Amino acid sequence: MTATDSFNSINDLAQALEGVGYFAERRLITAVFLSLRLERPLLLEGEPGVGKTELAKALAKVLGRPLIRLQCYDGMEQREALYEWNHAAQLLHMRAAQHNASAHDVEREVYQERYLVRRPLLQALQTPAPGALLLIDEVDRADEPFEAFLLEYLGEYQVSIPELGTLKAQATPVTILTSNRTRELNDAVKRRCLYQWMDYPDRERELAVVRSQVPGASAHLTEQVAQFVGRLRSQPFVNAFQRAPGIAESVEWAKALVALDTLTLDSEVVQDTVGILFKQREDVAALGPLIDELLLPQAPQI
Repeated sequence: MTATDSFNSINDLAQALEGVGYFAERRLITAVFLSLRLERPLLLEGEPGVGKTELAKALAKVLGRPLIRLQCYDGMEQREALYEWNHAAQLLHMRAAQHNASAHDVEREVYQERYLVRRPLLQALQTPAPGALLLIDEVDRADEPFEAFLLEYLGEYQVSIPELGTLKAQATPVTILTSNRTRELNDAVKRRCLYQWMDYPDRERELAVVRSQVPGASAHLTEQVAQFVGRLRSQPFVNAFQRAPGIAESVEWAKALVALDTLTLDSEVVQDTVGILFKQREDVAALGPLIDELLLPQAPQI
């Protein structure tokens, strides 16, 4: 662990993250703290928009590490995550050397690191101290063979390249995996990681995030945004939608409202900006009849 990562306490880490605009509950901060101390990958699962990717970005800032992102998708191949050979450069070398060296020597020379095209996993392993922060984003979108391919990296911070052998990390990368749980991940992946489920933020954390990310919003408007989105996620309203808005949507909505010079929420402005909160036609339609009820002031809690 580097000096940059040596937070003396969970509170120190929480304050550092808040300093870059990321507000998290203590259980999540504890998981991040232990991931740093134990040098273990951290798997974050949760609904889209709850702040999984943003946590990786914020953590890279406070650690002073470069962020390397591997965006997963269906059909991803190992070469897109680890490395490829620069075939054009290899061919030029072979043509130049074919009259001056044996075939065996030429073959050995073309498989050198200078001909590697490094992809995110290899970049993370070969980043000098203090090392990189590797974000393996939406790992649930990749297939099971790709998960199996990740096991060596996740368990030992190394990869095997047939032509070069085993390459170990120069400095242990901080590694965060995210999953929207579109499918269940393999147990072997989970065993190599610390795990944290991320839920929607409570009202106070949502207020803190929106205030930090949208300083141009008035206190009154920020309160209304947090209350409205919070009620969307609560019973019985949440049952009307396929997916409730996340914190990312709250922030974008607040930015849009400020851009429109909105002073207070009303039915018309909600209807006009609903496409920021919801991305499904059915959810947009379902919100319409509920807007007035959602805008009613909440009774004070006793």
